Amino acid sequence: MIRTIDSSDQVSRRLVILEGIMGSGKSTTMRSIAARMEAAQRRVHPIHERVDPHPIRATDELEHWFQPWLDETPEGLIERSLRKWRSFVDTARASDAVQLVDGQLFHGDLTNLFLMEAEFTTIAAYAQAVAVAIRPLNPLLIYFHQDDVDQAIRVVSAERGDAWVKYQVDWKLQAPYSRRRRLAGIDGLVALYEDYRALTDRLYASLDLAKLAIENSRRDWPLYHRLIFRELTIGDEPASIKSDE
Repeated sequence: MIRTIDSSDQVSRRLVILEGIMGSGKSTTMRSIAARMEAAQRRVHPIHERVDPHPIRATDELEHWFQPWLDETPEGLIERSLRKWRSFVDTARASDAVQLVDGQLFHGDLTNLFLMEAEFTTIAAYAQAVAVAIRPLNPLLIYFHQDDVDQAIRVVSAERGDAWVKYQVDWKLQAPYSRRRRLAGIDGLVALYEDYRALTDRLYASLDLAKLAIENSRRDWPLYHRLIFRELTIGDEPASIKSDE
């Protein structure tokens, strides 16, 4: 269920990134970590993926932020994104708070590179460049994944309802990646995320960062949070946080 590497010097860790497919528990876990850090008298700056303006996400600069393929090439988006990451790191280094980020390493701009049909080598080089940029913050990457992506997508779709599914389908299945493969409906969304998970698994394995992978299909949040808190040296008892994932 768990793999971690290079977990030394957690006290000086200045960046924690939570990753996983939609509905995997990132936002809930972010709030739980923030509450535990505050209880431990450690300053923390949570950055939710919906914050506007976002300090990292480069597509916010574009006219069609949800369809960046209408405005940018993959190379142009990478240039914009790396500029945002480096600016974020400069700002974070001037603060004593732990930056707690919901997605943005795999989510956000990298997801859009995938939807834009960027080559794997291009996406991998981008991810490595981000890893280099954030290294001064001694980051920890927490990666939630599910062995059965089909089931995971259908569970979150049932929880969030038809309007949410339509929104996802109308957005992500209009991308070049989806249109070329003729993906449609909930089955197309599942197929898209199976491909995306295969990509992020490869990226996770390749990144030279402190990292923690958790297969969370059982939704045993007290266990998962306890393990994360232990990794961050902020105790091992789960905080009580209501989920909106």
